[in-house]
Amino acid sequence: MRRPQDVISRPRKPTHDTAPDDTADADPGAGTDGSTVPVGVGQAEAALVEHYPRLVRLAYLVLPPHLGRNRRVLTAHSLVQRSLPRGRTGRTPQSVAGIPLPRRAAAEERPGDSTGRDRGHAFVRQQVLRQALAAEQPLRRGAWPRRAQLPPVLPQVWGIRLFPKSGGAEELALDQRLAALSGAGRAAYVLRGLERLEDAEVRRVLRAAGVADTGPALAEADTVERSALLESAEFDPCSLQARPTDLMRRRHYARAGAAAAAALVVGAVALGVGGPRHASDGGNTAAEQALDPALLTIAPAAAWKTSDRTDFSAWPVRGSLADNNDLLRRALAAWASPGPATHVSATPGTATGPAMGPPQLLYAGKLDGAKVAVLYDGLRLVRYAEPADGTEGTALDFARVDGAVEASANAVVVSRTATHVRYLTAPWADRTAVRDLLDPTAAPRTLARDADGVTAPVAASSMARDCRTWEALEVRDSTGTRTLTDLAELVPARLTAGPPDTPADLANTSDRAGWARTACLLPTVRSHGVRSVNSWSYAAQPLPDDNGTAQWLCTRAETWRGTGSRVFAQFQPPSTKKSGTGAVAAKAEDSAACGPKDPKVLAGVLWTSKAGKSYLLAAGNDAFASLAVTGGITGKEDGNLLSLPAKEAARATLTGKLKDGTEAEVLH
Repeated sequence: MRRPQDVISRPRKPTHDTAPDDTADADPGAGTDGSTVPVGVGQAEAALVEHYPRLVRLAYLVLPPHLGRNRRVLTAHSLVQRSLPRGRTGRTPQSVAGIPLPRRAAAEERPGDSTGRDRGHAFVRQQVLRQALAAEQPLRRGAWPRRAQLPPVLPQVWGIRLFPKSGGAEELALDQRLAALSGAGRAAYVLRGLERLEDAEVRRVLRAAGVADTGPALAEADTVERSALLESAEFDPCSLQARPTDLMRRRHYARAGAAAAAALVVGAVALGVGGPRHASDGGNTAAEQALDPALLTIAPAAAWKTSDRTDFSAWPVRGSLADNNDLLRRALAAWASPGPATHVSATPGTATGPAMGPPQLLYAGKLDGAKVAVLYDGLRLVRYAEPADGTEGTALDFARVDGAVEASANAVVVSRTATHVRYLTAPWADRTAVRDLLDPTAAPRTLARDADGVTAPVAASSMARDCRTWEALEVRDSTGTRTLTDLAELVPARLTAGPPDTPADLANTSDRAGWARTACLLPTVRSHGVRSVNSWSYAAQPLPDDNGTAQWLCTRAETWRGTGSRVFAQFQPPSTKKSGTGAVAAKAEDSAACGPKDPKVLAGVLWTSKAGKSYLLAAGNDAFASLAVTGGITGKEDGNLLSLPAKEAARATLTGKLKDGTEAEVLH
């Protein structure tokens, strides 16, 4: 059982009006007189092995972004592996006295010499940080470069590029904001967010790493909002994707090398080496055709009116740059083999390999300072974007859309900025509007579109962090009105309401009222490859002590890939506010619960009435014949509702019996 509680906490923003006292929170492993504390090689090595992923992540985040992700990954590993003390004694030339020890969560506490391990960790972290900051320093004429400024000798990888798994738009935005900071600013931000150090501790660590003036670094870090995304896979150099290097360049080099070798073998005898050349060169004809803009598939403008399939394959090409072969050639080349400067993102379960043949062009145009091309290969949507005034800093986004139908092929995010998105709408859409999901009684606001079907800007889901408003897109066609929401992916998710076997589009105030108190859960499924989210009001329960009636809802997010669904059971007591998230009573992942294959749900909470009395409340859908609870609270009631007096912090086990006699457990 879980008690209703707030699910969002907001950290306080630090201030730097005065320099903190550097003697506060002194390192318990340091000498009391400020003397050097020796760190043995064994201590440092044990700490390095234990915390290797965390140390490599820190190095990756602090290293200068201009190195490119592949070199940052290899350099981060190299810096950490070079951070052990020199010599056998382990008495280090740099003192760890006064350097804050790493903070440990309760789950990380282990028996034994934790202070020694933490002292070793502090030393290795200091060395990693010192080298990562040195890597950003420019090379000076007449001075020997520092080792961190050069490409790593080890580890080395040939023939492939390695980079962390791609995240969503929020991770990309954070990466861009960090790239705008100095190395010391990034270090300050990462020490706060990843190492959980206070500002006084950050100052001491930065000084020990060679930063003379720490004030500007902390001020820079303040310009970027603190985020838990530092722990995401986007910034994990130990969980990597592999892609080939520039295959065409490699082929060119291989041919040049082979020609040079042949010339050496033949020597001065250059007779009889000529011969006919073949166009195919042994290559993959389909793959080569996929690089030719002239072979792109184009759907007729009215194909959607007569096509048996009403999905992305029926979309006509639109946009002012649809005939710009240079842009399209760059987009196709980036898709076939993304360069090191191309940021690649993909929804979970989406392949990022090249097209198997000429894809279909859906859009090419100029939006929000970028040139954009949207392509479709029957299984995936791909968006390519480059700056309007150049080709440096391109982006390639993939989204799986196999099995799309008219209801799920209504819009594509064609442009995304830090605050807003623009949608390219389906050719069958005859009206678009914006509706605030948190205000169920408010009328929708008309959303303008240009001649190509591109909408005016709509607030991105990343702007709903405080959940005061949540702008959803409404698209009307001849069959009804769909409600869609941005979840930081190419294709917005469709929102529905109703029982699992008959979910329907939001059609009335009742449907929207349920979503008004559910929408703030949507960030938990952002960048998860979500196709649709259904909210099912499965029970209404009169509350004890005349506290009104509570609603029980089950919210299920289903994905394009078919696995990884997320399910939440909510308890929503009466509220004077139109919005406000209810308590998440239970949740599950990759479960069939609340879906057409398993249309049942059971959940319970401990709840306190206005009179201060505690109760155990539980509800199942109408498939339940009785509910029972054992443990710290015992009782049984017929029907699908249960309400029993309870003691504070009581623990109990809830079960139910279905009408067919089958036993059922709580959602988990």
